[in-house]
Amino acid sequence: MNVHSDSLTPAEAAVIAGVSVRDVHRMIDEHILPDRFFISADTRSFKRQACVFISFYFGSADRLTAEERQRTIALASKIRDWAKAKKVVQDDFLTIDLASFAKRVEDRWKRLGEARAQVVVDPEILGGTPIIRGTRVPVYDVAASVVAGISMERILASYPSLNHEQVELAGLYVEANPQRGRPRQRSVPAGAVVLAKRRKPVSRSA
Repeated sequence: MNVHSDSLTPAEAAVIAGVSVRDVHRMIDEHILPDRFFISADTRSFKRQACVFISFYFGSADRLTAEERQRTIALASKIRDWAKAKKVVQDDFLTIDLASFAKRVEDRWKRLGEARAQVVVDPEILGGTPIIRGTRVPVYDVAASVVAGISMERILASYPSLNHEQVELAGLYVEANPQRGRPRQRSVPAGAVVLAKRRKPVSRSA
């Protein structure tokens, strides 16, 4: 994704809206979002503004009914100049301010942009494997350690060229860009320590 584009995949929308990918697909399958928030009727690509309403729908579930949330989204979707609007929806006696959701979405949008900016794909480095800028560290390897629950201290000790911020952004980047298919096999450089496999063992109940 180009962070300046207006087309988001479900994984990207989930990161920006602060929900799970499963929740995003639910918005599609249950037709909760108006058609205007999709790039086209036959794709699962979202416009950036959709993330505000995805965030609102799940973030207000403990305060509003599903019907109230859907009605709010329907009314808000009629606002023409969303960027300049006050982002307040008035429905009879009910007033809903969406500004806080818009602010959080904007902050996460910028954060994802920072994550994108630190990743480099160069065919001359590790065969084009996405790496963290200024290093030869594969971003998916770092994120795998984060997902596996490895402590930040241990990750930084194993990747001394990285800092706390780079590790956090690596996790965010991979969350928005999950690997598809089988990961390419690479030889491990001398002296490197493998912290975690990408596959996590499935727990089995007794």
